[in-house]
Amino acid sequence: MPKLKIAIFEVKGWEKEFLKRRLKGHPLMFSEAPLSEENAGRAKGAAIISIFIYSKISKDILNKLPLLKLIATRSTGYDHIDIGACKKKGITVANVPSYGENTVAEHTFALILSLSRNVHKAYVRSMRQDYSIEGLKGFDLKGKTLGVIGAGKIGLHVIRIAKGFGMEVVAYDAFQNNFLAEVLGFSYVPLGELLKSSDIITLHVPSNNQTNHLINKRNIHTIKKGAILINTSRGSVIESSALLEALDKGTVSGAGLDVIEGEELIKEEKQILHEPKNTKALHQLAKDHLILQKDNVVFTPHIAFYSQEALERILDTTVQTIGSFLKKKKVNQV
Repeated sequence: MPKLKIAIFEVKGWEKEFLKRRLKGHPLMFSEAPLSEENAGRAKGAAIISIFIYSKISKDILNKLPLLKLIATRSTGYDHIDIGACKKKGITVANVPSYGENTVAEHTFALILSLSRNVHKAYVRSMRQDYSIEGLKGFDLKGKTLGVIGAGKIGLHVIRIAKGFGMEVVAYDAFQNNFLAEVLGFSYVPLGELLKSSDIITLHVPSNNQTNHLINKRNIHTIKKGAILINTSRGSVIESSALLEALDKGTVSGAGLDVIEGEELIKEEKQILHEPKNTKALHQLAKDHLILQKDNVVFTPHIAFYSQEALERILDTTVQTIGSFLKKKKVNQV
């Protein structure tokens, strides 16, 4: 493969060492700062750049990089890149389409088990040196019905895990794969039926106009009384006021939340790692939510994606994209 200069921006210490090993032999330039007009000179002569979401790739920046052939963003989203300008200049843009399907699915069950076996309540008691078991009786997952809203890559991992627990599974998705449904042993049902029949409901859908407040004041009262609601997708898919009312009335007996409404101000998961002020914003959002003050709610601060393996998969995908590009193969192009 040709040895081309690669400039990598918004990179942390351990990521730098990881990429050095995987891109050995190529001239590399690293910067912790985002790529900008002010520091674009550092990437002069680079045929490939790798960035994250704070590097706003404009036409002016592209003009400063005449040899640029590939932009590999280490994010799923790519709205920080002027795609039109890249096309005019013949610059390929690639992203990381997915990296944490099993990671998020495993965290989903961490939340489910915390609620089904009262792990969170028991932990709080033990911190007070209270080892009584009164009020800590849980319930088995075996034989319960799990309703999966969004049977995409993450949802399918959730279904596989659920079947291992001996659960019945129903799913609601705009795009149905009947072959996988037969292989994995679940069935597709309308949303209304899922809400009425599921003991545990878990959401795995993107945030868009169709999914905004997918669970809302109009349909939350149709949920099977006493069901548990889990959300590791995006906060906006559940109307907070509807969930609060359902918890108060006992329609929903518990909720496991890795996301809360309002945090869509944070563009995507890895942004939390790169911008400390977002942690403060998330803390404020948490303080403002009455939901999170309830003892039948388990909240984690948007960490479902956050495992070492998932972060390494982001880098692995980026390296594979660069390698494929050098071999003149199209991988992960947007």
